Amino acid sequence: MRPKSKLIPKARARSVAQPTGPRDPYRDPTSLEYRFRRARFRHIQQMIEAILRERRQARIIDLGGTEQYWDIGRDFLDAYRPRIHITLVNPEVFPIRDESLFASMKGDATDAKLMEDETFDLAHSNSVIEHVGRMPDMERFAANMARLGQRYYMQTPNYWFPLEPHFRVPGFQYLPQAVRVAMLQRMKLGFFRPLPDYDDARAVIEHHRLLSMRQVRTLFPDADFEYEWVYGLRKSILAMRRAPVRRDIQPPSIAPDDLPKHAGVIRQTA
Repeated sequence: MRPKSKLIPKARARSVAQPTGPRDPYRDPTSLEYRFRRARFRHIQQMIEAILRERRQARIIDLGGTEQYWDIGRDFLDAYRPRIHITLVNPEVFPIRDESLFASMKGDATDAKLMEDETFDLAHSNSVIEHVGRMPDMERFAANMARLGQRYYMQTPNYWFPLEPHFRVPGFQYLPQAVRVAMLQRMKLGFFRPLPDYDDARAVIEHHRLLSMRQVRTLFPDADFEYEWVYGLRKSILAMRRAPVRRDIQPPSIAPDDLPKHAGVIRQTA
């Protein structure tokens, strides 16, 4: 999974997490990464379809997500375009190409007061929770997903899958932190170029914390769980609350014309 460096609180840490090459596997339909994301989208599509059978509009909040990510379901989203709206929450606002479908909002996904007066039909996160910090941060992130979404979908890499997905080194996550920091200072690892500065390297290592299924079950106690498999190994973990909790969706729906009325939501055009 591509590193979510934008979720690292320290600005310096955000600036040092640089891809190592021009090829972006998440834009390449022939790549293994793209195919995995495309396969996962069937779960998301089924949940959105269930929402649209119940309601006129599906309001989705994506914690730590990007507009690009949703290209995996572009045909489906276009087919239901008037009835779907997705709010992207990140520590900074990103330019939006498709303002009829997306809004970009500045916010901390671990803040217990994040959009405290709002409720969405679906809370979504893909490969994000492992980047938000230590376990207390993850607990607040998970609580926000359960609070904000009547349904939720969460995906994260499996700690026990032998290939660490960000640094692309077998067993990298099992090494002592000091060893991982030293390796990143000296060599190219996965998505990262060498980071000679100790503090920079440590900041990146500390913000890639993989979770086990046991930890995910603790964080999302009311979810259904699935593994994503590759070659007989459990690659990723999915936690999904498919049935809605009984809370009223707070009107009005966030649509493009409504955005200036909502604090912290900013419209930008690429």
